[in-house]
Amino acid sequence: MLNFNLPVYFFIIFAMISGALMAVQGGMNTGLGKFIGTAGSTFFVHLSAVIIMLLVLLFGIDKANFKNIGGIPWHYFLGGLLGVLITYLVIISIQKLGAGIATTSIIVGQVLTACLIDHLGLFSLEKTPFTWIKFIGLIFLAIGAKLLLNK
Repeated sequence: MLNFNLPVYFFIIFAMISGALMAVQGGMNTGLGKFIGTAGSTFFVHLSAVIIMLLVLLFGIDKANFKNIGGIPWHYFLGGLLGVLITYLVIISIQKLGAGIATTSIIVGQVLTACLIDHLGLFSLEKTPFTWIKFIGLIFLAIGAKLLLNK
């Protein structure tokens, strides 16, 4: 794994860039779906991801450790299934709602679920309690989402 010894604000910027790329990707996948269908677009997106990751591994850009693969809980392998579902659902959501409304809805769903995952310490993550401050933040997020969803 690449070792990043950077100040925390760099990772906030990385996360924001990731969010921007997700919005662009959703639009691109939806556009591709207009030519080859939603299932075709979903298939091509994941096929191209496999090819790119093979190149990353073959050229040593990053490393993978497959030695412990037998000891991994089975449900951790469902990420690929979730990736296909996410891509498919994003495409059909953007087709019907537009990029702005779909992305806003996606973000609200992500944050609510992430808070639950943190609170319960799921997937080997450190437990982070759900506090009143976070609850107020979610209320503000919901208000902001509602304002963005108004036409």
